[in-house]
Amino acid sequence: MTRIAFIGLGNMGSGMCANLCRAGFTVQAFDLVPQAIERAVSDGAHAARSAAEAATGADVVISMLPAGDHVLDLYFGAGRVAEAVAQSVDDAGRPAPLLIDCSTIAVAQAREAFERASAIGLTMLDAPVSGGVAAAGAGSLTFMVGGASDGFQRAQPVFEAMAANVFHAGEAGNGQAAKIANNMLLGVSMIATCEAFHLAEALGLDAQTFFDISSKASGQCWSMTTYCPAPGPVPTAPSNRDYQPGFSVAMMLKDLQLATSAASAHGADVDFGRAAEQAYAALATAGHDQRDFSVPMLALKGEL
Repeated sequence: MTRIAFIGLGNMGSGMCANLCRAGFTVQAFDLVPQAIERAVSDGAHAARSAAEAATGADVVISMLPAGDHVLDLYFGAGRVAEAVAQSVDDAGRPAPLLIDCSTIAVAQAREAFERASAIGLTMLDAPVSGGVAAAGAGSLTFMVGGASDGFQRAQPVFEAMAANVFHAGEAGNGQAAKIANNMLLGVSMIATCEAFHLAEALGLDAQTFFDISSKASGQCWSMTTYCPAPGPVPTAPSNRDYQPGFSVAMMLKDLQLATSAASAHGADVDFGRAAEQAYAALATAGHDQRDFSVPMLALKGEL
């Protein structure tokens, strides 16, 4: 049976870890928050006292962390995960474990992690996800994976326990490239969707009627049909629970900043992406960073 170390048991990681346990994998779980480890244990995981302990003896190490600096520190710094993994291979003569980072980080940092892992004989994939907390809990995430084809093939049974869709995006870092471009599109489309509902209301069209029409017309998009920012049409959307995340303004801003930074580095024009970044930065500065990223709907209505 494949042994998995899962490190980072936040809103996304906890659901992913639980689905791996349900699929029958042996999971060693670690997080800096004790309550998160307790929740993972209740879902069937085994508690580890440190990230290095979780990784020792694992066939696969999965991480889900807030930022790239955390990822590099986990594997190659104070977390000592790469060292623990390499040591366990040396001691037991086992095949080198597979490292899978599911965090959303800068493309350059993902490629640095891959190169540092490769230098000590380890295979690493960048595998950020899309779908949010609900999909993490339901095992219906979309994975965008960068790295070597053989590593991607080895990871398939693990991904299948957590995913509805898994795409190999190509070389190391390409998973992150796909993720930040996708989330830039999501941020822009969410603001546009909020503006469309706001305009419809200003012109005397109620939200449900506009939804019924536009969701079947050319304006249809995920931000409307799955995550509608106007209360009412999609009962499961955060707009129906006072815009509690979900996917927070802070997380969307982080992803937009990654996108615009990468665009600057590579000479890509992303004017609408930068406008979305500015809009979410203003919301965060105003103290709404922990509201759901569909909360521009309230800002447009003057209710923030």
